[in-house]
Amino acid sequence: MKISIIQYDIAWENKTANFGKLERLIAGGTPGADIIILPEMFNTGFSVKPGKVSEPPHSVTFKWMKTMADATNTAICGSYIVKERSRYYNRWVFVSPCHETFQYDKRHLFSIGGEDKAFTPGKKRIVFSYKGVRICPTVCYDLRFPVWSRNRNDYDLLINSANWPVARNAVWMTLLKARAIENQCYVAAANRIGTDGTGLNYFGDSVLIDPRGNIISSPVNDKESSTSGEISMEELSGFRETFPVLNDADQFSIKM
Repeated sequence: MKISIIQYDIAWENKTANFGKLERLIAGGTPGADIIILPEMFNTGFSVKPGKVSEPPHSVTFKWMKTMADATNTAICGSYIVKERSRYYNRWVFVSPCHETFQYDKRHLFSIGGEDKAFTPGKKRIVFSYKGVRICPTVCYDLRFPVWSRNRNDYDLLINSANWPVARNAVWMTLLKARAIENQCYVAAANRIGTDGTGLNYFGDSVLIDPRGNIISSPVNDKESSTSGEISMEELSGFRETFPVLNDADQFSIKM
């Protein structure tokens, strides 16, 4: 499976500008991809004023994702702000060319930035299969909470869509590699670049990592660009068979 990750300077709360920018980046840098991964709140930037930029499920942004999936014959995923039953969610959405749709609401809301006061946390960890790969989606701050994404021998690829600021860039890469190693999985992470509407700076460091913690591919930092790499279920299965650490993992359950 070929994974493409796009990082870019998200226009602040401007969906039209972001859709146009993404269309150019996708057209120029993701040939032959099976999945295109976008950052967190890819259509607006990380806004904690959801009343201004939210939309109902299956509305403007969902329709754009569906159009792009059809046009490129590639699945596309990332998070954006959804309003449902008077509540706001930081919702990660996956749309395939066959119109398969999966969604995950961000569980761990960034209280330091006020996200917990504006949004409702998700309550369900999800895993779904696409083209023979079992995928577990997470969003940004979820990365800091390993219990939530602990591999129970039920997924192969961990995806993280983020707006992770430059002040914590070393933490970002450390956590991504740790999640890959401890879960014996591939990790694909998309982060933005540039400066958002609140003055926070972002560095990119979007990356595809193998189960040993090695970087498969990464774009040039601070540049609007894409990066692509291949993941192999055959290689993953072989690694897990010769070094079966997941078999020794602790059993647990999560209480909500």
